[in-house]
Amino acid sequence: MRADYHLHCEFSDDSRERMETQIERGIEIGLDEMCFTDHVDYGLKKDWSEGNIAWRGGDGVGTPRSQLDPLANVNYPEYFSKLDRMRETYRGKIVIKKGLEFGIQSITVDPFQKLYDTWKEELDFVLFSMHQVNNLEFWTQDFQRGRTQKEYNEEYYREIYKTMQMFKDYSVLAHLDLIVRYDKNGVYPFEKVRDMVAEILKQAIRDGKGIELNTSSWKYGLKDTQPSRAILRLYKDLGGKIITVGSDAHQARMLADHLDDGYAILRDEIGFKEVCTFEKMRPEFHTL
Repeated sequence: MRADYHLHCEFSDDSRERMETQIERGIEIGLDEMCFTDHVDYGLKKDWSEGNIAWRGGDGVGTPRSQLDPLANVNYPEYFSKLDRMRETYRGKIVIKKGLEFGIQSITVDPFQKLYDTWKEELDFVLFSMHQVNNLEFWTQDFQRGRTQKEYNEEYYREIYKTMQMFKDYSVLAHLDLIVRYDKNGVYPFEKVRDMVAEILKQAIRDGKGIELNTSSWKYGLKDTQPSRAILRLYKDLGGKIITVGSDAHQARMLADHLDDGYAILRDEIGFKEVCTFEKMRPEFHTL
């Protein structure tokens, strides 16, 4: 089984890659399965149904709309409708699953719960991601600014744990140590947050949830996997078994990037024997 379980297309605000281009690339490189997981980030972005969508990028003056990115979540009716069409078009060539990436925070649990309840019959898979805390984003350094490295790392993991207590309708925790990607002070020593991470992983296991190995760590030039090998080992040692692998590709050329390396690390270094795909929010296990 070769399955990319974290990828984006034109329904994400930060991707312009057409869904069919991603699918055709997946077929070309021999994927068995792929799951689209386009972005939803309540607190920062609006649903299309709300109207008055803001646009970013370009020169802010005469740039065509086609070259701008909307500050909007997935257009859900169009997204699921197109996924249905793609499943029919490519039937017998590749398995296509329906997912979303929930960029959730404790202050946005309510709209995410409403979103899940509305579309749960359509969903195979949901990524629990944290891209911001109190609407302060990591990649812009807004969250880190004014805090010590210790403070923002600990607050990041506290917020994940807090939000996990409030929201249960997800499949796996995505790129669990994402804060590392945007930490200009280097990698904060794992032993200093190990106990916090352990509580997060224990909660996920109690709730029947998994974690993701996100292979974009190679693209971002990180020195370790994401999450780190230490987190992957801790999850396994605590009894965790549900794990997916995804490239986080926003362009077809990055689809399944280092996917096989990820499988090899899970199997040969960490000791996992199986990797998961999902069907209607239920994990299915495949031998690595």
